[in-house]
Amino acid sequence: MSELFISESRARLRTLLAIGYTLFIAYVSLSPFTGWRDQGLRFNDVLSIPLLSTFTPFDAVVNVLAYIPFGFLVGLALRARFAVAASLLVALACGICLSAGMEFLQMYLPSRTSSNLDVLTNSSGTLIGTLLAVNVASWSWFRLGLMRWRSSQFHHGREMDFGLALLALWVFGQINPSLPMLGNVFITEAVHQPFVAPLPEPFSWRETGVVTLNLLMLGALLLSLLRAPRRVASSLLVVLSMVALIKFIAAAVLLKSWALLLWINGEAMLGILLGLAILILLLWIPRATVNAAGALVAVSYFLMVNFMVDGNTPAAAMSVYHWHYGHLLNYNGLAQTITLIFPALLLFHLWRIRNV
Repeated sequence: MSELFISESRARLRTLLAIGYTLFIAYVSLSPFTGWRDQGLRFNDVLSIPLLSTFTPFDAVVNVLAYIPFGFLVGLALRARFAVAASLLVALACGICLSAGMEFLQMYLPSRTSSNLDVLTNSSGTLIGTLLAVNVASWSWFRLGLMRWRSSQFHHGREMDFGLALLALWVFGQINPSLPMLGNVFITEAVHQPFVAPLPEPFSWRETGVVTLNLLMLGALLLSLLRAPRRVASSLLVVLSMVALIKFIAAAVLLKSWALLLWINGEAMLGILLGLAILILLLWIPRATVNAAGALVAVSYFLMVNFMVDGNTPAAAMSVYHWHYGHLLNYNGLAQTITLIFPALLLFHLWRIRNV
């Protein structure tokens, strides 16, 4: 019975992650969601265009890479319920339908271009990801070890599966290198000339408050998931270290050299220290009170980032990149969207576990 419960929980979490990544693809494919109109195109005409007429190496690579995680997550979710062949076929069909659906809708967005080559490259990425998934799912030693580790660290249940998916969403929203560590104000390029030192930015206590509240939201989420609350400090260290590492790698790849470490600033460091100090105090109060405090923090964060902190627009951060593809603007917009919806999702999670 315990093995069946763990198996169902694993399948649920995989499904939630697959749904989350599907929404990510839809956001990136259809952003900025404005200017919808019929441009007189027919989807049959789009599919019949010669393949190489819209080919660029960069777009082809990005399209394949973007759908590999989709194929991997969908393949894992299906493999928890079906045989290998059925998982492969259904996952590939999902990838083809999703890609074709996105290309169809892009016909009504003047800022986007529909392409049959995109359907082909996206489908190829789905197939690669699904093949990886069915192979990983066959590693019984890895699967059983991961199950044991998760069972020893986190509570089980439908509510906790949602919480783990929410943790993955928080991490995904924080790895953007044009955002300060745990901050929400996009980094922009000041006057940057050789041999001219830029004017120092005034210290922002409001941004420090945002970072503190963001860390407390993460802490409240982890406290609701962990079997042993005393492990929250080490878990926070692991999560923040992972975010910092990915942020640094992304900054090295995407940002201009002088902007490589701008995501580390005084506001972020002070906010993290204040958040850790407050979080330690939360360890001494009952769990129900911690959940109530987490809800208050989520509401405070939402109000602060929307009404008290002057955040830059996603487009304002484009000057710090040395790549100027439209994908980056969509990426920044997605990070901003996660900042807006995460407090509401955390409130929903804390409400669901109020009696657990």
